[in-house]
Amino acid sequence: MKKRILLIVGLLLVVSLLTGCTEYNQPITPDSKGFWNEYIVYPLSLLIIKVAELLGGSFGFSIIVVTLIIRFAILPLMIKQTKSSKAMQALQPEMQKLKEKYSSKDQKTQQKLQQETMALFQQHGVNPLAGCFPLIVQMPILIGFYHAISRTREIAEHNFMWFDLGSPDPFYILPVVAGITTFIQQKMMMAGQEGNPQMAMMLWLMPIMIVVFAINFPAALSLYWVVGNLFMIGQTYFIKGPDLKKAKAAGNAGGAKK
Repeated sequence: MKKRILLIVGLLLVVSLLTGCTEYNQPITPDSKGFWNEYIVYPLSLLIIKVAELLGGSFGFSIIVVTLIIRFAILPLMIKQTKSSKAMQALQPEMQKLKEKYSSKDQKTQQKLQQETMALFQQHGVNPLAGCFPLIVQMPILIGFYHAISRTREIAEHNFMWFDLGSPDPFYILPVVAGITTFIQQKMMMAGQEGNPQMAMMLWLMPIMIVVFAINFPAALSLYWVVGNLFMIGQTYFIKGPDLKKAKAAGNAGGAKK
């Protein structure tokens, strides 16, 4: 699991570099050059503007609608990633037995452990890297949408509800909601893995990072995070519903015994 987390973090850093984070403060226009700008960021920016025009000029509602469109578009990838995660989780007890059986750290024993682990994956039809491929595909889209919101100057000139889209939320409501929804979504994804220290660290680290970023970033981005998190919570509930019910029942049973 530790290697998998490091792999995901590494992928995020690589994708962030490849998707032109150095242009974050440059407005996106039809004249913006480069593959990233011309084929990802500008089309998404144009989509936000056109949807806002259809909604009477409300860029707040446009961000909500386009966020949902993007989430539905990548939903098959997210489902595949979640199912892969569930399959790996189901094999954890058997993988732990193999680690105990081949606990010696010498090279021959570790090679045997790797062989037995790969045989276990093949036996159950599980690809340990299958959950990473959807992440690689969807991250440029999500980061591109993030850039489109940040670099579309028309958004910064409008307000929505109690906040200006181009300025941080003055009452910190959106950052707090973004952090809470991130925690809930992470907690649901962790169902059945509560004993894993790396996952426990991510459970608290991610919401804290989101809150810190949201306090300093334009409220339009916080709105995007909140809507995306709510979508993910609903998606996770429908995909992992049985696991969540089992985790809740196990928690209730443990509390009753005490």
